[in-house]
Amino acid sequence: MTAIETQVQYGSYMTSEQVYMTQEDDWDRDLLLDPAWEKQQRKTFTAWCNSHLRKAGTQIENIEEDFRNGLKLMLLLEVISGERLPKPDKGKMRFHKIANVNKALDFICSKGVKLVSIGAEEIVDGNVKMTLGMIWTIILRFAIQDISVEETSAKEGLLLWCQRKTAPYRNVNVQNFHISWKDGLALCALIHRHRPDLIDYSKLRKDDPMGNLNTAFEVAEKYLDIPKMLDAEDIVNTPKPDEKAIMTYVSCFYHAFAGAEQAETAAKRICKVLAVNQENEKLMEEYEKLASELLEWIRRTIPWLENRVAEQTMRAMQQKLEDFRDYRRVHKPPKVQEKCQLEINFNTLQTKLRLSNRPAFMPSEGKMVSDIANAWKGLEQVEKGYEEWLLTEIRRLERLDHLAEKFKQKCSLHESWTSGKVELLSMKDYESASLMEIRALMRKHEAFESDLAAHQDRVEQIAAIAQELNELDYHDAVTINARCQGICDQWDNLGTLTQKRRDSLERVEKLWETIDQLYLEFAKRAAPFNNWMDGAMEDLQDMFIVHSIEEIQSLITAHDQFKATLPEADKERIATMGIQNEIVKIAQTYGIKLSGVNPYTNLSPQDITDKWDAVKHLVPLRDQMLQEEVARQQSNERLRRQFAAQANIIGPWIQTKMEEISHVSVDIAGSLEEQMSNLKQYEQNIINYKCNIDKLEGDHQLSQESLIFDNKHTNYTMEHVRVGWEQLLTTIARTINEVENQILTRDAKGISQEQLNEFRASFNHFDRKRNGMMDPDDFRACLISMGYDLGEVEFARIMTLVDSNNTGVVTFQAFIDFMTRETAETDTADQVMASFKILASDKTYITVEELRRELPPEQADYCISRMTSYIGSGAPPGALDYISFSSALYGESDL
Repeated sequence: MTAIETQVQYGSYMTSEQVYMTQEDDWDRDLLLDPAWEKQQRKTFTAWCNSHLRKAGTQIENIEEDFRNGLKLMLLLEVISGERLPKPDKGKMRFHKIANVNKALDFICSKGVKLVSIGAEEIVDGNVKMTLGMIWTIILRFAIQDISVEETSAKEGLLLWCQRKTAPYRNVNVQNFHISWKDGLALCALIHRHRPDLIDYSKLRKDDPMGNLNTAFEVAEKYLDIPKMLDAEDIVNTPKPDEKAIMTYVSCFYHAFAGAEQAETAAKRICKVLAVNQENEKLMEEYEKLASELLEWIRRTIPWLENRVAEQTMRAMQQKLEDFRDYRRVHKPPKVQEKCQLEINFNTLQTKLRLSNRPAFMPSEGKMVSDIANAWKGLEQVEKGYEEWLLTEIRRLERLDHLAEKFKQKCSLHESWTSGKVELLSMKDYESASLMEIRALMRKHEAFESDLAAHQDRVEQIAAIAQELNELDYHDAVTINARCQGICDQWDNLGTLTQKRRDSLERVEKLWETIDQLYLEFAKRAAPFNNWMDGAMEDLQDMFIVHSIEEIQSLITAHDQFKATLPEADKERIATMGIQNEIVKIAQTYGIKLSGVNPYTNLSPQDITDKWDAVKHLVPLRDQMLQEEVARQQSNERLRRQFAAQANIIGPWIQTKMEEISHVSVDIAGSLEEQMSNLKQYEQNIINYKCNIDKLEGDHQLSQESLIFDNKHTNYTMEHVRVGWEQLLTTIARTINEVENQILTRDAKGISQEQLNEFRASFNHFDRKRNGMMDPDDFRACLISMGYDLGEVEFARIMTLVDSNNTGVVTFQAFIDFMTRETAETDTADQVMASFKILASDKTYITVEELRRELPPEQADYCISRMTSYIGSGAPPGALDYISFSSALYGESDL
């Protein structure tokens, strides 16, 4: 005898129901059926068959006996399928019965059911296990297979349906079709969920399974026309009730309550719409809050950056610079991220509003993205001006400190030189002097005048430095001016006194005839040499400030030139000292007793020797100072080169990444997920590259601390790199957001990857400037190339959709929205209104009780708080107007 094995495939795969049914058949084929389960199946399957055979006016008593001739089996199939089977054989012979059973089995196979090891002979012979397996296969195909709940079907769909319906009930946790039903509460919960008037669920107890089961069986049979297919004793006393029996009985509840599913579907649609609306409102509130905080921070920061009140000391200005660095490193970066996140949230919100067919979000006045961008631009302009002002002020203060120190040094030298000069010029020693002394005084005065003239340059330098300090607004200019004025007044007085003394000496000059020529010659030669040594000492001790190796090399060259003059100066010193030696020699030769004092000068040979020794001592010190400055400038040069090496790598790297991100955003070679993966990789690479930016910031800080303000080795400044880095972060974030929005659009609109690639290819072809935007003429040409028949009016309508702000360009996101808007299936006000009508049982109003019964608490409260009262006639008190509420959700009318 051959078993009937028929398998019908739909397309190129088996459905999940077929796989499940095949597995059940395999279980039956093992003939491993527990006696308790067999008893439950006999009763359940018999009752199930009779619930359908009653419709034809008949029933069965013994399931393995009454189906043996195939006649009631064929009748059962006709009743549950609604189709006519072939005419049965009327004979009573065995082959007649086999023929009838085969016709029934052939019909089952024609419905896509695979029967394994179930043959007509076993049914005719009354094989109870084969008969039960066949009936279970019929139940699966005609009572369970077509059950579908949220993309699951058959057993899984029925289980999910039971879980959803019983979820709110205490002590009910449906996880299977055996032990989850033993206490009867799950069955009672199903009945109460759909017919709360039939069972008082609050009075049921978990410790009374017999009572719960009998209550459910009796209510189902009496009010729901579901026959009693199980015995409470069998279920309670069996460790694991038969799964097939339970599934068969529970499926009857599903079909009995199938009509209620329409209301549930309508409630889900409303929940979905309300959830979208609530989420959008939350995003709007978050945008307003974030925008207000960012604008407030900008408003508070700009006055601080606009404060240009200069400090009077270098330390205070450097503290200002350090505060500005803290602002750049610590305070501003989080705000840059907030600004970027704000733009991303705004774009995401607008995309979600478009996808949900809601009106576009308009922020409060002054909080548009463009307003924030303008405020940010103003902040950066003020920030740039503030940094330039800081650096300028630091340079100014550095120059002022240098000039002030130089002024003090020259003033000290001058005051030291002028000390006692007024008293000297005011003396009248010539009145009691001898002829020799008078003539000596005359020569001495001439030497003084020569010395006075030599110091004229120093006085002029002091006045020039004082004037420059005033022009640079030196904070202690009053003291500088007072000291300079005192020196100038004293200088004028010295000139007057000098002239008066000369007049007096000239008056008595004719009285004196003898002059000590050698003293005079010594004085004349010693004075300029002394002045030269004073000048040399002043130059050797002169402070200097340089900013490059070239400048210090220039000073070294000048110093080398000075050292080259030392041999000549030494000859002059020897010659001058030779005069003094000649005086001593003459005195010794002629026995002249010298007074020890040169009447023509205060300079002694020892003064010349001491100053010469001082000059020779200062020369190597000057060498050391210059070499130390060379080392410092070399260190500065290394810092410049170190910064330039990094900047010349980072600058092009940022530009390259900007171009690569731009290429990824217009690339159509891969899917949006691949583009997103590439962009995420770029984002991670950029984040990983941040350490190079930080290192460059450290090099820049070292340069500023070393007062390096220029760098000829690179065209990139730290400001360029910062701006480029911020633009790169913003660009990658915006590009990722655009691709996310495209994925969101694709998934929401049901667009395939091929369609997106086709849209991208068309857009790229007509994006002639390759900047991600088309002008209206290129957009018109693109639409024509895609088969649109455009008139002026129609094209103007389309332009209002893709360029609502009249920017004059069409972005790719707007292009995608347009291409999908008119064909995509989205929720509309009419659909939501129809869903509310279902919940309201076709009434034009809905009650609070209906909303709370059909919707989750959060969505129900949301509707109740926003719906207006119904103003029509025939409505009970508290009735709500769901029609105007549905329209308001989509911006078609006001609440």
